[in-house]
Amino acid sequence: MKLSDLPEHWDLIVIGGGITGAAVLLEAARRGVRTLLLEGRDFAWGTSSRSSKLVHGGLRYLRQGRLALTRTAVRARETLLARVPGLVDPLPFFVPLYRGRPPGRTALRIGLNIYDLIAGRRTHRYLSRAAFIDTFPGLGTDALLGAYRFEDAQTDDARLVLRLIQAAGTFGGLALNYSRVETVARHHTGRVATLKVRDREVGIEREFRAGAVINATGVLAGQFGPLPRAKWHLRPLRGSHLVIPARILPLPAAVSFAHPEDHRGVFALPWEKAVLVGTTDLDHRQDLDSEPRANRAEIAYLLAAINHLAPGGAIGVDDILSIQTGVRPVVGRGDRPPSDESRQHVVWADNGLVTVTGGKLTTFQRLARDALAAAAPWLPPASRRRSVWTALAPGHIDAEQAPGLDAPARRRLAGRYGAAALDMVENAAPADLSPVASTATLWAELAHGARREQVRHLTDLMLRRVRLGLLLPEGGRDALPDIRRLCQPLLGWDDARWQTEEAAYLAYWRRYCRPG
Repeated sequence: MKLSDLPEHWDLIVIGGGITGAAVLLEAARRGVRTLLLEGRDFAWGTSSRSSKLVHGGLRYLRQGRLALTRTAVRARETLLARVPGLVDPLPFFVPLYRGRPPGRTALRIGLNIYDLIAGRRTHRYLSRAAFIDTFPGLGTDALLGAYRFEDAQTDDARLVLRLIQAAGTFGGLALNYSRVETVARHHTGRVATLKVRDREVGIEREFRAGAVINATGVLAGQFGPLPRAKWHLRPLRGSHLVIPARILPLPAAVSFAHPEDHRGVFALPWEKAVLVGTTDLDHRQDLDSEPRANRAEIAYLLAAINHLAPGGAIGVDDILSIQTGVRPVVGRGDRPPSDESRQHVVWADNGLVTVTGGKLTTFQRLARDALAAAAPWLPPASRRRSVWTALAPGHIDAEQAPGLDAPARRRLAGRYGAAALDMVENAAPADLSPVASTATLWAELAHGARREQVRHLTDLMLRRVRLGLLLPEGGRDALPDIRRLCQPLLGWDDARWQTEEAAYLAYWRRYCRPG
């Protein structure tokens, strides 16, 4: 579908193709609301592909007294674990306890008891010093007392966004990337009237009309109007992560610990057969409409953290596979340290224009429902209430349909691609059901992304449809010839276009993802 092919009139237009916008699209479409989502760049371009990949309740929010936020997030986590296995999966966390360092054992035990009480199941237990060392033989043991184990969950954030968009499509919702909303005009009464939209790639401009508009543009949410509450403002906070090879620091589970410099909570966790180390939390003073970049101090901070956790490894810049940096849309007064600001979302309505920002990846459904409740006066009544979970349900691939895939690989594909997983397998050559290098990503996933998922640029394919640009050395440069043979015909690019895209992708990777 192209911008030029779309109808002019819609019940609802959603601006922003991150996790919140995708959730609004799905929730509105399932209710029978004629909904169009417009994203100015690629789907999940911003923070929604650069998060910590965690679906979690936010244990630290309990320490800040934010019980309601923790309750909402924990219950959302439990629902996602039950409903979309393979897309959202359990992740054990361990918190080592050291003599004279935070956190304290008693406070942590109380917090974990509350955490489990909210979830309705017990996941935490205490490990002795010896048991923790047996589980993590490469980690530091100086002043180690023992550890607590508990359970949260993990996802691929970009894939979660794409699954929501895919599911919305089954209800008639439409989404276009690289379609930037330039202006939102109003009638003389102040009511939202028209949106001027421009295709960033070919320059086509269109005007659309809608009964309501939901602005879900994250840190850019203030572009169509200021926050309505005095003394509150949108505070962009930058969070960076390092991706390092698992061979350097093999972790069977996630480890959460206090940074040695400022005692902030940081973590190292297994992700996609690599290790993700994060995160920083800094005021972001760069241009909000440009790619965020981690500075050298952030990289040094995260390296100090991981080398404190595993002091024998001497992990350095040259060991880093990639860096991922996102900007969190946090709403607050700005008078607190960044990590103490609330992650609660806010919603406000202005005569047909509803803005939603803040919040957490985990609570995307709550954000969507609150935004639609605010937009209700300008929307038609729901014509149906079909189940979100039917559309998001994992697909089914049995051993006979994919004889080359083991059960975990089939589960992964079924969860991440839903009903499209079987189509992917049936369209794949046997060799394409093998993984790319040392990753869990199959060649068939590249082909599926190129064929089905609105890829406009090689960066879309390498950094968001799959994550090879983060997981392979030099952004996967050595794999690009084979990727070209598989994907160039599916994308319909001639040789000149591929060469241009490859050069642009590698230049992008060196500027924004390269360590050092």
